[in-house]
Amino acid sequence: MKSEPLIKITKIFFILLMIVFFFSLIKRYIFGLGAISNLSDDMPWGLWKGANLFGGVALAAGGFVVTAVVYIFNLKKYKVFVRPVVLTSFLGYLMVILALLIDDGRPWNIFMPLIFWNTKSVMWEVALCVASYTTVLFLEFLPLVWEKMGFKKALKFWSWLTPALVFVGVILSTLHQSSLGTLLVIVPQKIHPIWYSPILPILFFFSAVVVGLCATNIIAFIYSNKFPEEKISPLVQRLAKSTGVVFYVYFILKIIELYQRGFLKDIFVFDIASSLFVVEFFVLGLIPATALFFKKAVNSKKTLFGLNLALVCGIFLNRINVSVIAFQLKSNIDYFPHFLEIVVSFSIFAIAVYLFIVIAKILPVFSKETT
Repeated sequence: MKSEPLIKITKIFFILLMIVFFFSLIKRYIFGLGAISNLSDDMPWGLWKGANLFGGVALAAGGFVVTAVVYIFNLKKYKVFVRPVVLTSFLGYLMVILALLIDDGRPWNIFMPLIFWNTKSVMWEVALCVASYTTVLFLEFLPLVWEKMGFKKALKFWSWLTPALVFVGVILSTLHQSSLGTLLVIVPQKIHPIWYSPILPILFFFSAVVVGLCATNIIAFIYSNKFPEEKISPLVQRLAKSTGVVFYVYFILKIIELYQRGFLKDIFVFDIASSLFVVEFFVLGLIPATALFFKKAVNSKKTLFGLNLALVCGIFLNRINVSVIAFQLKSNIDYFPHFLEIVVSFSIFAIAVYLFIVIAKILPVFSKETT
């Protein structure tokens, strides 16, 4: 087969990547963060925070979105996408925790927020919700194991428990998706005005919903290739339009708040900040979101996949911009990620993809029968 050489090359690349990744981890834990990163006291938040924490949490938003659609809004026709999307979210949050263990100066203290409750701290709320929601995702993932092992009683009990888990999970995810924005609201003097906003928590929430819907559309593309006889096009078309609508809400809110603060004109300056903003918000945002309303685009599986991927990349870039680039440009700090910093960041995403492929082969992730 033509794809076999590509698969072999991918496997070799992944093995080499993991070797460098584990070498980097050893070096980091022996010699400290400075040995594999360009982080400093002036720039303590870098690629790992922007891509793997802020970006990773956004990419993992599919779980709370699709479970809310199915179990809270009672749109059972989308139930077929729950398992793969929940698995994606579960692995995403595990990778966020892995990134934190690498990025934290004292990783052995990562459990402290669970013991010492600082209820006035936004970061404590984020830590608690991420830990709690990861636990909920694990519990939502367990039915795949019960089905594989033939535990019918456990499977029946979990189907009864699932609505409660979904309700708790949606609350937890909504809280910390928006609270990540709150972390940045408290430092207006340190963030470039194009990306700063007093309504960042609301913007973070809506952009997370966009990514969640996009993730479901991408999973639908994979599902349709696995089960070509299944008619899912009408479902995907409705979901695509919903994605466009939610993005437009996000878009309008951002434009209005920029206008009210007097920074809308800064979009057209075409310096580094405005150029990045145009790419994330218009090229990878408004254009693909608008295309989702056209039948020609939605009727083509590959086009639909590309449009959703573009939207995901746009929100992902936004997370990096608002949490890293916005600080750097406002403070004129010279920062570019170390080579090993980039390797570690990319490796974390690669591990998540690898685990998804392995688990999907072992457990009934893409199954016509869902619980």
